[in-house]
Amino acid sequence: LHGGYWRAQYGLEYCGQACAALAAAGLATWNVEYRRIGDPGGGWPNTFLDVAAAVDSLRALAAQHPLDLARVAALGHSAGGQLALWLAGRSRIPAASPLAPATMGAPLPLRGVVALAGVVHLRRAWELRLSGNVVESLLGGAPLVVPDRYAAASPYELAPLGPDIRQLLLHGADDENVPVSQSEEYTAHARALGDDVRLTLLPATGHFEPIAPTTPQWQTTLAAVRDALGRR
Repeated sequence: LHGGYWRAQYGLEYCGQACAALAAAGLATWNVEYRRIGDPGGGWPNTFLDVAAAVDSLRALAAQHPLDLARVAALGHSAGGQLALWLAGRSRIPAASPLAPATMGAPLPLRGVVALAGVVHLRRAWELRLSGNVVESLLGGAPLVVPDRYAAASPYELAPLGPDIRQLLLHGADDENVPVSQSEEYTAHARALGDDVRLTLLPATGHFEPIAPTTPQWQTTLAAVRDALGRR
């Protein structure tokens, strides 16, 4: 799942090399696109409905391709890291939300999640006014105005995900796009609730190196994906 702070001008193209590298490593890979802020219907709730539909559609694809639905992991970069962890927490979305399983149907279970420089604490991102306060645009209001949307969309608020989902967070120590505190605060919070979350801080690393197969950091990403799938 690509990033770009959920905005329409940033699409999935830059994740193409990562997908090719994962496929070359023997992993069936799907580069997912979704409606974003600035697209017709983008933002709440359709951005979330789109990525959920993409994952759940693997059930139909498995009838045509040799996919192991017991070993599905979500990999997301930046805003895509938020969406990846959100997918893993869908079963915990409050029942009144339009994103709740009762509305959308039973979500496909994930074995694991890898979030690279993820924006995984949306209330804090709003407080920090990240990227021109983009979270308010994504969810259609501030936390005090639409608290139910933050409760249904933020991985921080959906924790704990439980012991059956492997959670691996990677974040560049020199990331100037998404603060390291996003991953650190989520990890501390989820661990306090009993989740087994592993956070790897990558020294001398910015925002894009973990998603680029030409960098040394990619090997850490690839190892995390294998771990999330239960493969070595």
